[in-house]
Amino acid sequence: MTTPMNKNSLLVELFVEELPPKALKKLGDAFAGVLRDQLVAQGLAEAGSVLTSYASPRRLAAHITHVADRAADKAVSQKLMPVAVGLDASGQPTPALLKRLGALGADASAVPGLKRAMDGKAEALFYESTAKGATLAEGLQKALAEAIAKLPIPKVMSYQLESGCELPGWTSVSFVRPAHGLVALHGDAVVPIEALGLKAGRETHGHRFEAAVDPVVLRDANSYALQLQEDGAVIASFEARRAEIARQLAAAAVKAGGGSVPIDDDALLDEVTALVERPNVLVCSFEREFLEVPQECLILTMKANQKYFPLLDASGRLTNRFLVVSNISPEDASAVVEGNERVVRPRLADAKFFFDQDRKKSLASRVESLGKVVYHNKLGTQGERVERVMRIARGIAEQIGDTALAAHATQAAQLAKADLVTDMVGEFPELQGIMGRYYALHDGLDASVADAIEDHYKPRFAGDGLPRNTVGLVVALADKLETLVGMFGIGNLPTGDRDPFALRRHALGVIRMLIEKDLPLGLDALLQATAAQFAGIAGFESGRATGELQDFILDRLAGSLREQGASAQEVEAVLAPRPQRLGEVPKLLAAVRAFAALPAAAALAAANKRIGNILKKAPEADAHVSELLLQEPAEKALHAAMALVVPAANAQFEAGDYTASLQTLAALREPVDAFFDGVMVNAEQADLRLNRLGLLMSLHAAMNRVAQLERLAV
Repeated sequence: MTTPMNKNSLLVELFVEELPPKALKKLGDAFAGVLRDQLVAQGLAEAGSVLTSYASPRRLAAHITHVADRAADKAVSQKLMPVAVGLDASGQPTPALLKRLGALGADASAVPGLKRAMDGKAEALFYESTAKGATLAEGLQKALAEAIAKLPIPKVMSYQLESGCELPGWTSVSFVRPAHGLVALHGDAVVPIEALGLKAGRETHGHRFEAAVDPVVLRDANSYALQLQEDGAVIASFEARRAEIARQLAAAAVKAGGGSVPIDDDALLDEVTALVERPNVLVCSFEREFLEVPQECLILTMKANQKYFPLLDASGRLTNRFLVVSNISPEDASAVVEGNERVVRPRLADAKFFFDQDRKKSLASRVESLGKVVYHNKLGTQGERVERVMRIARGIAEQIGDTALAAHATQAAQLAKADLVTDMVGEFPELQGIMGRYYALHDGLDASVADAIEDHYKPRFAGDGLPRNTVGLVVALADKLETLVGMFGIGNLPTGDRDPFALRRHALGVIRMLIEKDLPLGLDALLQATAAQFAGIAGFESGRATGELQDFILDRLAGSLREQGASAQEVEAVLAPRPQRLGEVPKLLAAVRAFAALPAAAALAAANKRIGNILKKAPEADAHVSELLLQEPAEKALHAAMALVVPAANAQFEAGDYTASLQTLAALREPVDAFFDGVMVNAEQADLRLNRLGLLMSLHAAMNRVAQLERLAV
């Protein structure tokens, strides 16, 4: 058996045309990761080999340490067949054995060397050989093909390997972008592999305009990053380039003065990192008059359209300066600065124009236009949807507040979608709600109504805040309930990864509002009241909109509780009774956790499970108990204990002290155990049997008011 001859660092690079920026980091990590994993699987790289991923706008590369030029040979043991089949009575090989050996490249001379070993209940023949380890060229060729095949490519391009017209016999290649170069270096030696119609070499290319030399001829695998930076003017590492941009942004903000800081946006930083090879941050500015426009509009247009970093002052307000991450570093950057300022000016002017035009009409005057905007072909227009949300919001507000809250919530619900028909939101849909708030304040509406118009979309994502006031909370709850009930009612349910109407997010939003604000609202009553607003809509099924939706919401709640650290058993115990006031769930869960820690918990949970099984088989039972029919000492003792314990536990339950209620019930452990040890429940005498079943039914009801304790049984 041979051992690897030479271990060295390996560098593989694909040089391509500009890669999609939003996918670059994922492409780079996937390319390098699969390459390393494949080499490790083939025995060419060590499990502890260090992987460095490189990804720039025009390259994907991987550097892997401790890679062998040949994998170690491996001993291989192959089962041939049972001894009884492979050898005749005299111990000579049968034709079947010789045929199998021939398929493996061996003959009858190998028979004496065959290994015998038990395989199950029969003895079998095994052929032992040595599999030669793959060379690096063979293994890397396979690993590279796998890495290319498994790239998470957002959209594949097809192109010809030669320029010019397509002719018969020309090869078409499919990849994320046309590839123009392949580097494969093991130490300082080129590994002879091919991919995408390219043969591996040691030449790559640096910055389009600022490389000191072209091509960059790599000395060895370890000099890759340094040579690209010094000779090619490229920071090849995505992470290093990102850190350099962040450093320059912070330095430029300090240079701009006034306590300025660049806007904090990781997604924008990642995207800009994927757009430049040699970052150079410059400070630019625009006319102060544009600051009259809401800063969200200006920030969005600078970030989304131009990939600029707006500068904020110490109080978080937008300044008239912004930072540009340029891909070139001229001695005199004034032309670059002036060019970017010239480009952004029309964008800001458009935003100002939209803002000025929109304010010429009130939000209330725009509501009628929502009747022309289709919401869903089965559920009508946005105007019809607004009417439903208004009625739902008014109903919720009347339950939790006064007439003033109901009036404000109804007004906010009526105007919440009106900004959808404004010019600004038409251009920047991301500003829906935000612009509605600005226009409501301009119209002189109450601040709580204006805030609610913006906040009714909250929470928009995991970790997002809830609406800042009760008006917003009511409208947000009404809006999400309308969406959920409407979509479930017409059968538009989320499936697998598909959830085009974000129903999972809406359900979690409803859960958070009901729990975190501890709203005194029953889930089923909310769904029933909401479903009533869809009366008369063809194809709408009320049962699906309430029953199935309630299951869906409780399932979302169960997942959320488990993510927060609750065990599956605890969650099932609390949610199995289908609690209607979700604000109580945290207290119920805390009570169950405290109960589970008691010494009596396991026995009572098991007893509850046993009682539940008994009652399932006795549909004739009811909770009536006659003391005259109590005969056995154990059943009398249990009945007496319940008479003392259950009223106290019920009083604690009614007072909302669920932990104390369960702890009080724990005192029933001994009489319950004694009952099952000394009493035959299914007595032959019918009246005794029914009385004992009634006793168990009363016990079961008392024990399961807080949660289904049987779910805690192991």
